[in-house]
Amino acid sequence: MNTQLRHSAATPAGAAPEARYTAVRALTADLCQSLGPEDMGLQSMADASPAKWHLAHTTWFFETFLLATEQRDYRLFHPDFAYLFNSYYNGVGEMNPRALRGLMSRPTVAEVLAYRAHVDQHMQSLLRDRGDEPGISALLTLGLNHEQQHQELLLMDIKHLFSLNPLKPAWRPLPRVSTSSAAPLKYVSRPAGQVSIGHTGTGFAFDNETPRHPTLVPAHELADRSVSNAEFRDFVRDGGYRNPIFWMSDGWATAQREGWHGPLYWDEDLETEFSLAGWREIAPGAPVCHVSWYEADAFARWAGARLPTEAEWESLAVTQTLAGNFLDAGLVQPAPAAEGDLQMFGDVWEWTGSAYSPYPGFTPLGGSLGEYNGKFMINQMVLRGGACVTPADHIRASYRNFFYPQQRWQFAGLRLAKDA
Repeated sequence: MNTQLRHSAATPAGAAPEARYTAVRALTADLCQSLGPEDMGLQSMADASPAKWHLAHTTWFFETFLLATEQRDYRLFHPDFAYLFNSYYNGVGEMNPRALRGLMSRPTVAEVLAYRAHVDQHMQSLLRDRGDEPGISALLTLGLNHEQQHQELLLMDIKHLFSLNPLKPAWRPLPRVSTSSAAPLKYVSRPAGQVSIGHTGTGFAFDNETPRHPTLVPAHELADRSVSNAEFRDFVRDGGYRNPIFWMSDGWATAQREGWHGPLYWDEDLETEFSLAGWREIAPGAPVCHVSWYEADAFARWAGARLPTEAEWESLAVTQTLAGNFLDAGLVQPAPAAEGDLQMFGDVWEWTGSAYSPYPGFTPLGGSLGEYNGKFMINQMVLRGGACVTPADHIRASYRNFFYPQQRWQFAGLRLAKDA
């Protein structure tokens, strides 16, 4: 079997709207090529969604926000799909409860694929005729970035689903990452001062990245790479999961209740982990992955450090080349940093110590699309940098991802920071 992606995760720079649309949509389908219909209808937990649902929801997004409003005489593929595949847009209408998505044996995968083909045909026609219109172009770009988010979610959800299968199946064969050790961790000194963070206004950004604004940062130090598996294993072996002194109260209660003894997908032997290629030896130099914010914060305390703020993280990231181990690389798992690479982008999302809240002067998008980000700005923490399952052209230094502090099925790790 070909282990590489059949379609690039990156859309060609300056490509025509129709070509951009086709490239992103083809990649989503490619990610499902090794799945059977039985795989695509299952839901492993309330936070996850079936692969079939991801295929349909991303299609619903284009149908709802572009075709139904911009293409004259467009007819919905199915009148009930708006209810089945709406995610959380209350302004659009009611939706099937998220936790019940795995109970939908109908529509079948074949019907969902027919739905995608129907919408693709009409979208391509719309883009050929009017793709350069500013309003349509803006909605197209948002829709493509939305689908790229679901490409990552699809892989997260399949990995979690397969990890619960007694056979521990592989999503597909994947190259093995280096088993070399990470270089000794060092810190990069950063001066105190005023920095500006947020979207610069060039190219696409989600509304939660705006407005760009000045903020003060104290003198601090940032680690020159992500925390490695070997370093996190030392924390586990030192009793880090048995000592409440390192943990936030909510985190300690969660770890005890859930029986956490290491990162999600690590075996109890601390030598093997479940990957999208099945069981693999833990690569000691690769970034630790699938840890919650609670675990990341506890490790940082154990290490005599802390998590960086998102302003500290971004002010260093903007000085680095936007390159790394993304979905395009075909590894689909974290890998050790190359010599001299600060590993700011790719491999693993890095938890920050910053709560997900609006920037000063934040204004959400108008209409129902205003529900995309703004209403989630409570009780979650910010992650930065992208991961090995993130399309490369989806990331920028100002990108703000967010998850609840107890969640760990996402490809999340950490970087250490210290006060200077």
